Amino acid sequence: MAAYYQDKAASLADIFGAPSVMVEEDRVHVGSRTYPIVDDVIVVLDPARYPPRLRRRLGNFGGSPPAASELFSESIQHTFGAEWQAFPDLLQEHEDEFGQYFDLVELEDLEQARVADLGCGAGRWSYFLKSRCRELVLVDFSEAIFVARLNLRDCSSAIFVMGDITQLPFRKDFADLVVCLGVLHHLPVPALDMVRRLADLSPHALVYLYYALDNRTAHFRLLLGAVTAARMLTSRVRSPCARAAISWVGTAGVYVPLVAAGSLLMRLGLGGLVPLHDTYRGKSFGRMRQDVYDRFFTRIEQRFSRDQVLELRDTFSEVRVSAGLPYWHFLCIRTSGRLSPAEVGGVPGGAGRGGSRKSGEYRP
Repeated sequence: MAAYYQDKAASLADIFGAPSVMVEEDRVHVGSRTYPIVDDVIVVLDPARYPPRLRRRLGNFGGSPPAASELFSESIQHTFGAEWQAFPDLLQEHEDEFGQYFDLVELEDLEQARVADLGCGAGRWSYFLKSRCRELVLVDFSEAIFVARLNLRDCSSAIFVMGDITQLPFRKDFADLVVCLGVLHHLPVPALDMVRRLADLSPHALVYLYYALDNRTAHFRLLLGAVTAARMLTSRVRSPCARAAISWVGTAGVYVPLVAAGSLLMRLGLGGLVPLHDTYRGKSFGRMRQDVYDRFFTRIEQRFSRDQVLELRDTFSEVRVSAGLPYWHFLCIRTSGRLSPAEVGGVPGGAGRGGSRKSGEYRP
């Protein structure tokens, strides 16, 4: 039996909504489906979407691969995996950012909660959640999930899943809180529609989407236009050496000078007029370089105004948008009286199977 999951069969049955789960050395049987386990990661990704190294290791596990889908971007999968393998370390800045992102969440109320980190990358947010909640479910469709496993190697209450968040095989309301920070705006599907789909997975969703600079002056948008034009070129680069060089030059030549200029203008009360200064003031070169990598090698980028985010009230009972950085991160709350589009004509998910958890234990 796979050592890591030998005591987690009940949790897996609850997450997948299966009557029973059987764990073997290199696979887990969930009802009529079988998923491989690789280095403590349960792979629910369709074989056609396996990253190259995983495909070489597993082949088309479980049968012939399905047809490719326009809802999937191999280039985004590659970039996410490459980013977190290039920047696997957890930094002090990540803990500070955790506090910024989770300003809308009552962390002390997570003690009995199952939290799902969707698009977890290297597991930086889960790392700071691991001692605050009952159970973690980390999901990523790239090889970054293996980096997350290493970063949380001392956490026995985490479940690691390689899967596409556009088609997860989990039951309705499997988590008390889902966290999806900086992910959906990079997918080849409308990000707000994906946020609405999160209502099927949990009554509470903490989300971060790139903002449309709607609270900034015009010169911010001019700079964004130039950055976008450059990104259309740099996102085609696949060479690790070239990416390393570009990310270094972008950090040293763009980010550092702008942050320095903003710091000087702060003395005149004008620091907020300099792009990037508010976000990167006081951060290390390495932390800025990681974001340069993310920004310039990710082909897809969607942006939203605060008013567009608030349109999510058509699905959620409440949408709380933080006034703080980073813009815009927000908490979506779905009460039992408010149905998501997928629930119309059906019954929302109730208590977890086998009494392993009670739906809605977490309250924001």
